[in-house]
Amino acid sequence: MSGIEKLNHVAVVVADIEAALAFWRDALGLELAGVKDMPEQKSRIAFLPLGGSELELVQPTDPDSGIAKNLAKRGPGMHHLCLEVRDLDATIGRLKGKGIRLTSEAPMTAADGRRMIFVHPESTGGVLLELYEGGEFAETP
Repeated sequence: MSGIEKLNHVAVVVADIEAALAFWRDALGLELAGVKDMPEQKSRIAFLPLGGSELELVQPTDPDSGIAKNLAKRGPGMHHLCLEVRDLDATIGRLKGKGIRLTSEAPMTAADGRRMIFVHPESTGGVLLELYEGGEFAETP
C-alpha cells in the first residue's frame, strides 16, 4: 500500500497575490478561503479550496528566500505538488531505500505543527514534490 491519501494542494508562485486573484478568484470563480502571512516560509499564501484539495498562490516576502529565487529564475507558475501521506517517516524510509533524493535529511515542522519534506525534482522527472503528513489541511485561516 502506498500510504498516499490525496492530493493536498498545488502551489503556484506569484509576484503579487492580488494580481493573481484577479484571475483565479475573480475570473475563474474560485472561492478565497483566506490569505495568511507565513514568516517561517518567508511567504504570503492565498488559499483557494478546490474539491477536497487546494490551490495555493504563494508570494515571496523575502528577496533572499528560495521561493523568491525560484520566481526570479523561472517566473510565475507552478511551484510544487503536495501529496498527503499517512505516515511520513515510513514514506521517507521507503524513498531513501530506493535511492530517491530528498531536499533535506529530515522532515521540517511548520509553525502549525504539520510535518513535511520535499522530494527533489531530480528524482521525480522535474516536479518539486512536497509530502505532507496526514489529517485535514491545517493552514486554512
